[in-house]
Amino acid sequence: MSSFSTSLSSSSPFLSNHSSLINSDPSRRSLSFPQGINLDDLCVRSKRKLVQSAVAVGDGSVITKSSSAEIKTGPLSIPSQEAADKLVIESNGGEQQSTVSITVVGASGDLAKKKIFPALFALYYEGCLPEHFTIYGYARSKMTDAELRDMVSKTLTCRIDKRENCGEKMEEFLKRCFYHTGQYDSQEHFVTLDKKLKEHEGGRLSNRLFYLSIPPNIFVDAVKCASSSASSISGWTRVIVEKPFGRDSKTSAALTKSLKQYLEEDQIFRIDHYLGKELVENLSVLRFSNLIFEPLWSRQYIQNVQFIFSEDFGTEGRGGYFDHYGIIRDIMQNHLLQILALFAMETPVSLDAEDIRNEKVKVLRSMRPIQLEDVVIGQYKSTTKGGVTYPGYTDDKTVPKDSLTPTFAAAALFIDNARWDGVPFLMKAGKALHTRSAEIRVQFRHVPGNLYNRNSGGTNLDRTTNELVIRVQPDEGIYLKINNKVPGLGMRLDQSNLNLLYSARYSKEIPDAYERLLLDAIEGERRLFIRSDELDAAWALFTPLLKEIEEKKTIPEFYPYGSRGPVGAHYLAAKHNVQWGDLSLDQ
Repeated sequence: MSSFSTSLSSSSPFLSNHSSLINSDPSRRSLSFPQGINLDDLCVRSKRKLVQSAVAVGDGSVITKSSSAEIKTGPLSIPSQEAADKLVIESNGGEQQSTVSITVVGASGDLAKKKIFPALFALYYEGCLPEHFTIYGYARSKMTDAELRDMVSKTLTCRIDKRENCGEKMEEFLKRCFYHTGQYDSQEHFVTLDKKLKEHEGGRLSNRLFYLSIPPNIFVDAVKCASSSASSISGWTRVIVEKPFGRDSKTSAALTKSLKQYLEEDQIFRIDHYLGKELVENLSVLRFSNLIFEPLWSRQYIQNVQFIFSEDFGTEGRGGYFDHYGIIRDIMQNHLLQILALFAMETPVSLDAEDIRNEKVKVLRSMRPIQLEDVVIGQYKSTTKGGVTYPGYTDDKTVPKDSLTPTFAAAALFIDNARWDGVPFLMKAGKALHTRSAEIRVQFRHVPGNLYNRNSGGTNLDRTTNELVIRVQPDEGIYLKINNKVPGLGMRLDQSNLNLLYSARYSKEIPDAYERLLLDAIEGERRLFIRSDELDAAWALFTPLLKEIEEKKTIPEFYPYGSRGPVGAHYLAAKHNVQWGDLSLDQ
């Protein structure tokens, strides 16, 4: 997950790793689909797949509808269990209906308020949730149903392209939201939750999805209680787990082992919200459905690949969580490495989740151990610009004054296989930099024997190679840099962009990553979630490096708040005959 947002509450240190997603524009929550598939088709398909229901840990509940007079409308008008069972089956022609119960554990936190509930509302607004669903919030904070609804209502927005009945839709959605106060390690409290869920499920075939929006040190306690006291008897039970998934190979393996005491692997949905972003999803489409790209996707034509992540804010009083993990664990080991695996994988047998994840694991296992000399770490320091003083990392009161935790890191990685042998994959991630962005840059090799090197009118074409840029955020888009002749009688060359700007090409808004991932979890689609062996391979790559940095007490290179990062990052790129693509004037 991303690091802390400046807008987060200081009472929620766990959410420091959600900064980039919570800082994003709340109005940009929507669903978009490939050409030829419209929203109604997808949601109908979703409902056909949802013969079972789902529950997410946290605040959530389901209100059911019936034309029968025996069940009154409203969330509190619940008949006896036996009568409800009989009515539900009879009203469905003798076939038992299903319901989805989504419980958000940690519902009073910022991630739940600013991302999970708005994503669930967006799915409801688009008609992508099943007819019968319940959303329950679960947390230690004392709260009533009405107070939860008031809290959630402040973060809900309707689609820009579909504002009809917005207020009515919000009211209907909020009526389906309920709250239960309880401890995360209390079997008794989860038993009470189970009883409330059963009342709302009304005898339907029940499936439950638990969303763990809580600190990692209480994951196992919550999973144990949910599994033993509140799991579905008739349908499936799934659990969404937020990162961090441990601090290294040892702690990650211990967490996985503990979770598997109570859950099967196919019940665990390890979420990385970056895999749900539109441009990351489009990465495979761009490569595998366009003939012009796939033949070029190898060491023969690609000189280097860059994965760049930057935030324009620091921890600002919420560094407690971040100082325990640092930028390498927070961003590089998960977000950027997962995107790298998707980018570099071989063509999967199919789009089935297991086929895709199998290929990703092969990439991770083929990667060369990361050498410390191929890594640069940095930490931002205080600076003054325009009369405004920006604090340094250790000026944060929640951070130790002698902290060596990196807030910036750049690394060169290599994949030792036939396709990518010798191609440097450069990663760069940092906080308190000059801009907020996330992008993939593919720099192609020079044209051999280029005819125009000597007659380019002063343009050094050796430094203007073709480059494919996939901008994940903000201003999502894809553009290809090409060399062309400037109009006129002379022979002067210039570099121009063939640009696909999503906001200009598509009228629909781009969905928030959590919308897609929540819908996938409800449907049981695991393609964008991380399998345990993927996690093991990722930690196996980074754990030795992290251990070496910490044991040697490597001092990070300081860089001014709001700058482009440490100078050492440029030397690292030059060492591998690479120039960072985001440093060019046109970027």
